[in-house]
Amino acid sequence: MEVIILFSVFLVLLLIGMPIAFALGLASLSYLLLEGISLTIVPQRMYAGIDTFVLLCIPGFVLAGNLMNAGNITEHIVRFANALLGHIRGGLGLANVGGSMIFGGISGTAVADSASIGSVMIPGMARSGYDKPFAAAVTAASSTIGPIIPPSVPMIIAGSLSGISVGRMFLAGAVPGLLMGLAMMITVYILAVRRGYPKEKRVPVMQLLREAKTAFWALLMTVIILYGIIGGFFTPTEASIVASLYALVVGLYVYKGLSWKSLPSILSDTVLTSSALLLMVGLANLFGWILTSEQIPQMIAALILSISDNPLMVLLILNLILLFVGAFMETIAALIILSQPWWEWRREWVLTRYISLSLRC
Repeated sequence: MEVIILFSVFLVLLLIGMPIAFALGLASLSYLLLEGISLTIVPQRMYAGIDTFVLLCIPGFVLAGNLMNAGNITEHIVRFANALLGHIRGGLGLANVGGSMIFGGISGTAVADSASIGSVMIPGMARSGYDKPFAAAVTAASSTIGPIIPPSVPMIIAGSLSGISVGRMFLAGAVPGLLMGLAMMITVYILAVRRGYPKEKRVPVMQLLREAKTAFWALLMTVIILYGIIGGFFTPTEASIVASLYALVVGLYVYKGLSWKSLPSILSDTVLTSSALLLMVGLANLFGWILTSEQIPQMIAALILSISDNPLMVLLILNLILLFVGAFMETIAALIILSQPWWEWRREWVLTRYISLSLRC
């Protein structure tokens, strides 16, 4: 009965527009009160959820993205992508995707990507003859590459909750992220040809080289982060600090879009964003602890295994569940709610398979 109330309160709060962190907290609080469990468990589980070294990456990469936006680094990335791809049919759409791929390799979040790239590209595409819904759709779709191409804030959160190496997750996300970008570019090109979207004049070689020279420092930031992590020169947490310092220096002294007076507001935005994410992580850990204590993951694992024990079928079912959840819930919120149950599902599935094989032998 208490579990039903837990999920009912959570869903009702989501439907009325309650922020996901407060929905998790209030739903968990209702369960604890009904069960008569001491509320001292709340700060204990919240602290346990955020007491992870790798979560230090989050404020670092959020700060790097904010510094890039304020320092005009994003604008130089977009200009270079436009100069490189603008002469192709639907070139501004291709530049939108390309800019998201580059920026996503620095900020690591879809929200920062869509906000920064979209503020530049959507008005520009509309002025050039593209439909506004198409421009907005390309921006929203291409921003999803950010959490795939390393560094990735969702990967950091998933790694901290499941115990998986964040560095290895970064390595695993590089190729799929590039393939996603390529597939989106092909889709944008096909739609642009069908709808007769415009193309820009081919940029002279010398102008392209000038744009590349201007964007060099912005592009170098991506190379430093990726090569540093992949090459083992620094950890993801150290990479976030390197990215922030690099964005600060380039924004102040190279592109000169930053000023010392703007830093307090940038730091304030970073603190607010990071604290909201970490609060969500802490309350999700409390919510996950309740699910685990009620053996909800084991029930779900048993249900899935009753349908099929084929590994591919199990992965297909899990992907369908994630697709459904993602249609109604923000990425990071869905991730931190489902990560701990998913880890329990996986462990339960592996254990069941092991016992089954042992009995057959």
